[in-house]
Amino acid sequence: QVQLVEFGGGLVQPGGSLRLSCVASGNIHSIKDMLWYRQAPGKERELVARITRENATEYAAAAQGRFTISRDDVKRSWYLQMNNLNNEDTAVYYCNAHVRPIPTTWWEDGYWGQGSQVTVSS
Repeated sequence: QVQLVEFGGGLVQPGGSLRLSCVASGNIHSIKDMLWYRQAPGKERELVARITRENATEYAAAAQGRFTISRDDVKRSWYLQMNNLNNEDTAVYYCNAHVRPIPTTWWEDGYWGQGSQVTVSS
């Protein structure tokens, strides 16, 4: 059993900052990619940021230059620092990971956090 639990989110004014955290627990051998997605009302879920085990990062165009993804493998945690937020960033944010569960030898990417509401509004 693998669980992802998110922390953070909330209401912030335009131009403000928020930090999301995700912690993985359970029968985990290792975690490869750690990701953040978001889903705005009436829209499909979209990838926001990804970080690999080698700490290579990838961002959606809308997040580039404003968001920073990071990871702490000792804590099995990853983070999304969001700066200069605007109304278009309002969404439910989900963490996701590519996990090798114990005792398997393959990777699974179907683990999701519970979702964190981020609302940007004045």
